[in-house]
This record gives sequence, structure tokens and C-alpha cells, in this order.
Amino acid sequence: MSSTEEHMNLVVLAGRVATDPEVRVFDSGARLLRLLVTVQQKHPVRRVDVVPVTYWDPPDDLVDTPPGKGETVRLTGALQRRYWESPDGRRSRLELPPTRSPWAEHDSSTNPNGL
Repeated sequence: MSSTEEHMNLVVLAGRVATDPEVRVFDSGARLLRLLVTVQQKHPVRRVDVVPVTYWDPPDDLVDTPPGKGETVRLTGALQRRYWESPDGRRSRLELPPTRSPWAEHDSSTNPNGL
């Protein structure tokens, strides 16, 4: 890569919510909304990837009406590696914190409430 090329970390993801959304509130008052999104691929081989999506300090309306299990979501963001200490030692995980709300572009045909 030459010095004139720009590095880019941009992810466009479309998939289904695999589990019910998880909302955590920390002692600091910060909130975390986490989704696991499955993405199916058929080529070159059939496989399903599960991508953790983390939304730090989401607005109240996103916490109140998140997409449910099985709903299709479309979102964009940049991959980040998060590190933390656990009883087993230092851990890390790749996550997608969305830069655009997945609720703004989810598929209303998969949600009977029209979200």
C-alpha cells in the first residue's frame, strides 16, 4: 500500500437478529445494547457467521423498541477490538458498534409491530 492510499474500516451488514437484545446498565450510568446478528453466505461455501453488535449509550427509543429475535437488520459501522480482563486472563472480541441505527433500516416485513 502506498503512502497516498487511505486506510478504511467500513462494514455494511445485513442479517437476522439471533437472540433477544441484551441491555446492560453499568454503575457509571453508561448503557450497552448488544445484538448478535447472523449473516448467511452461500458462496464459495455455505456458512453462517455470528457478528456481535454493540451500541453504547443508545437513545431511549432504541432501548424501548429494539428489533426482536429473527428480525432482519441492516447497519453500518467500523469493526473494533475490545479488550478486558477476566478471571481467565486478558480477553478480546471483535465487535461492530453501528454508526447508523439498525432500527432505522430494519425490515418491517419481519416484525408484526411494524418497527
